[in-house]
Amino acid sequence: MHQTGPTQRYMQELQEGIEQIWEVAQELGLRPFPTHFEIVPAAVMYEIGSYGMPGRFSHWTHGKAYQMQKTMYDYGLSKIYELVINTNPCYAFLLETNTVLQNKLVAAHVLAHSDFFANNAHFAKTSRRMVDTVSLNADRIRRYEFEHGTDEVERLLDAALSIQEHIDPYITPEDVQPAKPEAPRRPASTYDDLFRLDERGEPEPEPSDEDSSRLRPAQPVRDLLLFILTHSPRLDDWERDVVSIVRTEMLYFYPQLQTKIINEGWASYWHAQIMRELDLSTDEYLEFAQLHAAILQPSPRRINPYHLGYRILEDIERRANEAGEDGRAKLFEVREVESDVSLIRNYLTEELVEDLDLYLYQRVGDELVIVDKSWESVRERLCAQLTNHGFPVIQVEDGDFNGNSELYLRHVWDGEKLDLHYAQKTMEHIYRLWDRRIWLETRKDEDEPLILSYDAREGHKIHT
Repeated sequence: MHQTGPTQRYMQELQEGIEQIWEVAQELGLRPFPTHFEIVPAAVMYEIGSYGMPGRFSHWTHGKAYQMQKTMYDYGLSKIYELVINTNPCYAFLLETNTVLQNKLVAAHVLAHSDFFANNAHFAKTSRRMVDTVSLNADRIRRYEFEHGTDEVERLLDAALSIQEHIDPYITPEDVQPAKPEAPRRPASTYDDLFRLDERGEPEPEPSDEDSSRLRPAQPVRDLLLFILTHSPRLDDWERDVVSIVRTEMLYFYPQLQTKIINEGWASYWHAQIMRELDLSTDEYLEFAQLHAAILQPSPRRINPYHLGYRILEDIERRANEAGEDGRAKLFEVREVESDVSLIRNYLTEELVEDLDLYLYQRVGDELVIVDKSWESVRERLCAQLTNHGFPVIQVEDGDFNGNSELYLRHVWDGEKLDLHYAQKTMEHIYRLWDRRIWLETRKDEDEPLILSYDAREGHKIHT
């Protein structure tokens, strides 16, 4: 008879192992949230992975991600060993097809992630009840689908999700208000006090129609979703609510984008420390060493965040110890304050770049060619790529361009050209949210400006 699911012996051994791992983690100085572990089949693991959170709203992009991940798993091309949710208590999901030893390592990895969530400054403002929040959001979206039709809600979600990365966690709705025109000032004189007495009780002058129609922000706004949510001339209340849901959930995920390298490096460093404290048999230790090596395996084509983060943290500890400091205490200090950008900026050394064999390359014809191995160049390129997580920076310059509520956006040039086809499709989605002509200023290259526009009636235009 075929045995399905983990056996009672498997569960008992794993439970005892996780209890021991928790004690070891505490002794080593980790302070994770209380963590609830669940053993789940691959289908559930990949569903949660593709949605980002259990209970999140349905959308075809989540289904697409699920199908891709599940197919890769079915063909043995990739595997998710664990998922951990930044909540208090923390929720972690272990794959039922893992061995007990594999899930012990994963549990140690999870507790380090939980410690990072609980103690890193970039996660300090994230909601620790987000599982409940996304479930309530999903309920509201299902209600809107009933009231306004599934297709209409899906088109709105298509539009909002197309620009979900273009947010700024450091601004508030007040920061996207239009600049206020200054009131005319009377020339200074010795009678100013009398004038002020004479003006007491008089109402403030009403802004002119021209002033009130202006939607030029005082400073360019990077949070495109917030600007549209606040100022769109066409969105109904329920549509604003959907856009707000997308932005709120993206703000929750944003710190994870900011800390991918340091977070995975931290978890990898500590799962290694914890597993070495356990009383493993020779076979178990060999299995652990093989899995640990596979996790940290560098790639010739892209950065492995586990490997890079782990090696930087190891180097920080080593150099602190050599300088007569407490290397472990230094690591906890780094864990509290750093993001990926600051970690690379402050701690990626010339020796590490050489040792890790990091370099810059580009495609020349049909070949990939190394173009720079300078450690400063490597560091600067990594910081530039991580600053906006690989997405172009798009700023709102004017919400009333041409005095007709047209939306003027500007691509902050960083030397990387936009994919014009992708940009134009995104402008169509933004039009769905704004309902006026959309402008996008970018560049063909360093010296050649390019302006795109889109209006549903006239289609796309390119202005050079």
